[in-house]
Amino acid sequence: MHHVCVVLISILFAVWPATGPPVPDRWRSWPVSRVFPAAVPGISPSGARVTYLLTGVAPEAPCRSAFHPGALPARPSCVTALRATYADSTSTFVATVGIAVLTGYGEPAVSGTSRPPTVRPVAFPGGPAERFGELQYVTGVVIASHERYLVATAAGHADGRPYRPGDRAGSRLRGIARQLAVELHRGLTG
Repeated sequence: MHHVCVVLISILFAVWPATGPPVPDRWRSWPVSRVFPAAVPGISPSGARVTYLLTGVAPEAPCRSAFHPGALPARPSCVTALRATYADSTSTFVATVGIAVLTGYGEPAVSGTSRPPTVRPVAFPGGPAERFGELQYVTGVVIASHERYLVATAAGHADGRPYRPGDRAGSRLRGIARQLAVELHRGLTG
């Protein structure tokens, strides 16, 4: 009889696997490596398959210091910000991904500029993102959902060149920024 009960319990767990933490709690329940995976598959600006590699994860920060004014919704409030920087596998482009943990759902301000308010870039020494900062980000993307997370990206060149209005790579960089934002948002909320 005992053996039958153990088998039935095993079958139940196989059919109904244990659920993980609720979506709003994942940012603090999951390991950093799950929130910011070491590699994210994508498509390069030329259309080739590429992998975006994690160059570093920044310490948790207050939202006001991690995001530009206008990037976050006015309401609800932002609890904390998580940021990491990725480089494409050729070390040509870099992008900082920021996750704002919100108390509820809200739409960020929409900007029509090519350099919208987004997450503040984070540089990491000794790699392709060591010269990536406020002056180097070319474009970005902000994605919000009803899952209490806002994911924003700021993308630029890994060689440290500063932003110039009309940069021809802007649309390609926006594609990279969107891919990373969508993938990390999906990973956190899916």
